[in-house]
Amino acid sequence: MLVVVSDTHAREESKLQGRTAEAVREAELVVHAGDFYREPVLDAFQSAAAGLRAVYGNNDDAAIRDRIPEARTVEYAGVRFAVTHRHRSGDTGLVMLGRGRDADAVICGHSHRPRFDDAGGLPILNPGSHAQPRGNRPAHAELTPSDDDPTEDEGGLEGKLVTPDGETFETFRIEGGSTE
Repeated sequence: MLVVVSDTHAREESKLQGRTAEAVREAELVVHAGDFYREPVLDAFQSAAAGLRAVYGNNDDAAIRDRIPEARTVEYAGVRFAVTHRHRSGDTGLVMLGRGRDADAVICGHSHRPRFDDAGGLPILNPGSHAQPRGNRPAHAELTPSDDDPTEDEGGLEGKLVTPDGETFETFRIEGGSTE
């Protein structure tokens, strides 16, 4: 399972609770799309997650920026993701980042609003914020490999947006295979 979180905005701990904490501990890979806020929070995520791939956000301190990149590419179960916290040009910039990295989808954060949007050329996944939803539903994303046709090499992921209480409020699918 791939778990995606963002926008923790904490000083000393991961603020992981309920299903979000369980999912991070169970995941093969955890992607954090920025705004840990302070370095001890990054350390807490590295301790909690078996595999962590993260980017820094606009509110992350210099110690975090020295340790992780602003953008990166992550592959999981045949799906390639471009990961960044935000893009000044909005969704268009996110799609261009994804295309530039030959990605199947883009993961971002920043808005604290959980959403999956596949209407703009490349799917965009924002897990929202598990810790500071700012008027939105607190959330994270969980993605698992599709079992539709095990003979297919293209891959694909079944995804869902989930609250820390364990409520799934949106499901989606991301196709893989744009990379060779």
